[in-house]
Amino acid sequence: MPVNGESAALIAILEGIRVPRDGVIVIHSAIARLSRQGFRAEAMIEAFLNYMRDGTVVMPTMTWRTVTPQNPVWDEIRTRSETGVMTEMFRTRYANMRSIHPTHSVAAYGAAAKILVSQHHLDSTPVSPRSPYGLMRDFPTTIMMIGVGLECCTAIHLPEEMIAPHIYLRPAEEAEAYECIDRHGASHRVWTRRHLRLDRDFPKFGSVLEKKGLIKFGMIGDCSFAIVGQQDLIDVVSAALDAEPRATLRHPETAV
Repeated sequence: MPVNGESAALIAILEGIRVPRDGVIVIHSAIARLSRQGFRAEAMIEAFLNYMRDGTVVMPTMTWRTVTPQNPVWDEIRTRSETGVMTEMFRTRYANMRSIHPTHSVAAYGAAAKILVSQHHLDSTPVSPRSPYGLMRDFPTTIMMIGVGLECCTAIHLPEEMIAPHIYLRPAEEAEAYECIDRHGASHRVWTRRHLRLDRDFPKFGSVLEKKGLIKFGMIGDCSFAIVGQQDLIDVVSAALDAEPRATLRHPETAV
């Protein structure tokens, strides 16, 4: 894939922060500001694929708004991503894998893609140890947020689910059943316990990570970005949850 000006800007950031080329990068994005500056989603995706040619690119393709008990069928190929223009373009034109999950799927391309998406449908919670986010523990994984902040960072749900599921998830008896159809036409019955709709405050962990030198903030034109190692993020959030199980909430001291 050729490297143009848009691609060069992103690659320079990844090189400057020394993102491992043979690892995993998870991209959360809202690219309206970049689009107004002439950045094209295709060029940005190809920049990530170029840089990570020995690794794996992952984007969330969540569908929790449209796949519901009233609409309980999810299709790997036909069900659109709800998490932005770039994720839908990546899913349909570049990725060759998508994890099988009715609400929190990811699309992936690269060396570890098959491993990362292989077990998502086997657990009954959205961001479990066998979800792609859980399986990323075996790879050097970087999270990049473009035009969004930690409020969109799905990986933070992993320590929530592991440390305090009774606070953050619907009870087991409220698990919902879905029909998930994979790209080969096979149907999988998948149960999931949805996250409770709580007043979370994920961005507050940014200052903790920044003080430790574990997160990098910057700008691409007038669009913000942040880059953090997933394990560093999970370690910080896990420590906070161990000390206070409601730590990801905006007002943990008053939450019930």
